[in-house]
Amino acid sequence: MNDAIMGGLIGVGVSVFLLAFDYMMIRKGAAERAQRNHQKVVTLDATEKKRIGALVRFCVILPVVLAGAFWLIGD
Repeated sequence: MNDAIMGGLIGVGVSVFLLAFDYMMIRKGAAERAQRNHQKVVTLDATEKKRIGALVRFCVILPVVLAGAFWLIGD
């Protein structure tokens, strides 16, 4: 398989895992905060929304960067 394609696929896998894991952790923290404040609806605050947005932008760029890195380092 081409080195750039392999790097891109690895980047996609890492991005999906990172995004899913971080979203679950942010959601868990928001649920605990809602329970402490005796709220029934779990909502994300502005900081958490910005954090997820920044992570999404990073996860979009990561496969391209890894594809380029694998292409440069490859045989």
